[in-house]
Amino acid sequence: MPTALIIGASRGIGLELVKQYRADGWRVIATARKAEDCTALTALGAEAHKLDVTDVEACAGLGWKLDDEELDVAFLNAGVYGPRHDGFPQQSDFDSVMHTNVLAAMRLLPIIAPMVASKRGKLAVLSSHMGSLSERSNPSGSLYRASKAALNSVLIDTALVHGPQGATCVAFHPGWVRTEMGGAGADISPEESAAGMRHTLATLPASEIAVYRNYDGKPIGW
Repeated sequence: MPTALIIGASRGIGLELVKQYRADGWRVIATARKAEDCTALTALGAEAHKLDVTDVEACAGLGWKLDDEELDVAFLNAGVYGPRHDGFPQQSDFDSVMHTNVLAAMRLLPIIAPMVASKRGKLAVLSSHMGSLSERSNPSGSLYRASKAALNSVLIDTALVHGPQGATCVAFHPGWVRTEMGGAGADISPEESAAGMRHTLATLPASEIAVYRNYDGKPIGW
């Protein structure tokens, strides 16, 4: 039975990934910040772990709990948008966005990547097209953009270390999705986004270098 790890699965895309992998008969390990969300994940048949990705001890603890696991797929889905306004950022906003979107990845990817490499699996992070430097056309959401560009950098470095060992590292733009972050007017549903990313991962050739993809598999320039 193949195994998937979904970090940040309490709602939206992460929760939908859990549902779809479980429906296809996968063993799913999933994390959420709140106990009640872990209970809901357990009810779906997932193995749930309580995790706040901004807590360094909790991240280390997850590594201990998952010791010796071998993962066919792993998604680092946890993330926040931060302030909707641009301009002079508040320290608290900067810390919240960077700690959740970047520092968590710097702590978790070195823990997860060897588990993926051991199965020659796929390691995905939920990035955004807004993190692209070469395809950027406007400056809105500058703090979020900066965090996703930094996340991409962390993934590229992860691939340099763990790609030759068997982990294929993928930064995804999940699309503009009708979630709490994307809003009700977004283009696609969480179901469409999750299904697209799952298909892209399943059909993506193994790669020692990190790749950047839209949810439907279209390449994105770093």
